[in-house]
Amino acid sequence: MALMRLIQSTRSVLRTSPPSSALTLPRFYSKPAPYPVKVGIPEFLSGIGGGVETHIAKIETEIGDLPKLLVTRTLRLKKVGIPCKHRKLILKYSHKYRLGLWKPRADAIKA
Repeated sequence: MALMRLIQSTRSVLRTSPPSSALTLPRFYSKPAPYPVKVGIPEFLSGIGGGVETHIAKIETEIGDLPKLLVTRTLRLKKVGIPCKHRKLILKYSHKYRLGLWKPRADAIKA
């Protein structure tokens, strides 16, 4: 009997209380990593690192802009004269960039 009263009283309290979405708690997030606003081929390759930034001039003259680089295949990069390790890095990070999983950081570009 006492258990039934307890259940009924908690139900009445839950019905009269405001919904949980009305409760706003402050959210504390860490400061987001600084990302550059405009990403071109130099920013993209510098963000990858690993020595890939040495090929900026070659890729800019042969491929042109970043959207073309993002859909470029390994054979075209090979014809441009980029070594295998650097091709793998470029292709890996271009796939991540297309999916929205990676962006070049602004501090990596300055370095």
